Amino acid sequence: MIKRKLGDSGFEVAPLAFGGNVFGWSVNEAESFRLLDAFLEAGFNLIDTADVYSNWVEGNSGGESETIIGRWMTARGNRNRVVLVTKVGWKMTEEKKGLAPDYMLEAIEGSLRRLQTDHIDIYMSHIDDPKTPQQATLETYARLIREGKVRAIGASQFSAARLREATQLSRDNGLPRYEVLEPGFNLLDRSGYEGGLEAVCRELGLGVIPYAALARGFLTGKYRSEADLTGRARAQWARQGLNERGLRILAAQDEIAARCKATPAQVALAWLMARPGITAPIAGATSLAQLDELMDAARLALDAAAIEQLNRASA
Repeated sequence: MIKRKLGDSGFEVAPLAFGGNVFGWSVNEAESFRLLDAFLEAGFNLIDTADVYSNWVEGNSGGESETIIGRWMTARGNRNRVVLVTKVGWKMTEEKKGLAPDYMLEAIEGSLRRLQTDHIDIYMSHIDDPKTPQQATLETYARLIREGKVRAIGASQFSAARLREATQLSRDNGLPRYEVLEPGFNLLDRSGYEGGLEAVCRELGLGVIPYAALARGFLTGKYRSEADLTGRARAQWARQGLNERGLRILAAQDEIAARCKATPAQVALAWLMARPGITAPIAGATSLAQLDELMDAARLALDAAAIEQLNRASA
């Protein structure tokens, strides 16, 4: 498996990341272990999670995904084979949220305990916190790096302006900078990343690992009408694609998939993998069959005509 540099984080990763938000939500622990085993054995190594996953599920409080991943790494003894991303800052409770130093120092101890590890490879600001000065957050990351608890840092759900501001503060004050960005970006949702973040990331040489790479299932092609959404866990998100543009994207994917003997999901992921500046899209799977399909996207090389067709359809 050919690896790609993850910005200047010091890590190299395969071109697909496993999205760990499914663990403890739509996938139980035993199946999670099977999926993670298959992912690692196929040569992939980047696993993305967050402390908040999956507190939206009734009966969960957050930390379920980290706990499963931690048990898996301990059971398999494979921590050194994994590049592990987790995040801090999203609302766990009314009191536990944000990027204030005291909370970050508390939150990382919980993540380390659940993950059963002494360090996190990429620790991310999950969402911008305008109430906390960015310098205070970066100084806290510097402390965590000095203590050996964090190797590198990243950001998710930041605007281009705030990401640039944080980078300038890092430069001016000798603080660690965000080396990885995790934006929402896919064929259906292009404007947020292309609207300014992409230019910043390319200029600074950041690693980019887009979440929602399959538009929460829409780009798999299984949602083409309201009837297809009935009883689906991701229906509220997939519905955003049921319009003229969304169906035009699916049609282009279908044509390219037929030519390449691939699936629509593989085409959507291959489009992201081929885009300059993208390191590894993030996608989750709930079965071994789904995971095999997604991993095969890493072997699909779209030609220039296919990429242009997708660009036009999704413009």
